[in-house]
Parts: sequence; structure tokens; C-alpha cells
Amino acid sequence: MAETTGKVTTIMHDTNDLAGAVSFWTQLLNLSVVHQEGNYAYLSPFSEGGPHLAFQEVPEPRPAKNRLHMDIGVSDRDAFEDRVAALGGEVLHDHQEGSFPAWTVMADPEGNEFCVYQIST
Repeated sequence: MAETTGKVTTIMHDTNDLAGAVSFWTQLLNLSVVHQEGNYAYLSPFSEGGPHLAFQEVPEPRPAKNRLHMDIGVSDRDAFEDRVAALGGEVLHDHQEGSFPAWTVMADPEGNEFCVYQIST
């Protein structure tokens, strides 16, 4: 019988600046490049057996707000926000909704958004 479910192996991210995206995300998340060929770069998995973050260089600009984004849990939100800014990203705004932990909407150097929230260590 054929398997009818799948496993997320890669989160592919379009970029206009492959080298810049790889530099930003490898430094920010302490990942390494495991394969790069042509317009593609694959980073090490987020965790054992987890998906890879990967990048595909494309010619067209990002048309609008990205519809899929990462939520990144950190032990020190303020320090992480400072690190994002030092690497060329930016803080867009803080957000709080219901009983969820407060989070910060941020953007990488190309304007792709992601969220950062405080986790207990």
C-alpha cells in the first residue's frame, strides 16, 4: 500500500541574494551549509532528523508579505532582536494576542518576516 502522508524535509525560501540570505541565516541560527549548487543552498537541519532551511535564488522580487513564516523561540528575546539587527535584519513591531506569549515580528535583510518569542530555559 502506498504511503499517503509526507514528511517535511526542507523549508525552501526564495531569495534575490543567495549569498546574503545564507550568511544571515547561518549566523543567526548557528547552522552550516551542507550543500550548495547553482542557485540553491541547503543548511544543516534545525534538529536531529528535522527539516532543512534552504534557499533558491530567483530573479523576481518578493511581491508582498510572505504567507509562510518561521516562529523562533529564544531564551533572551531582547538579545536575539539585537543580534538580528546587527546582522542586517530589523524589528518591525511587537505583538501580543490572547494568552500566547508576546512576540516580535522581525524581517531579514530582504524583508522576509519571521517572529521571535521568549521560551523558558
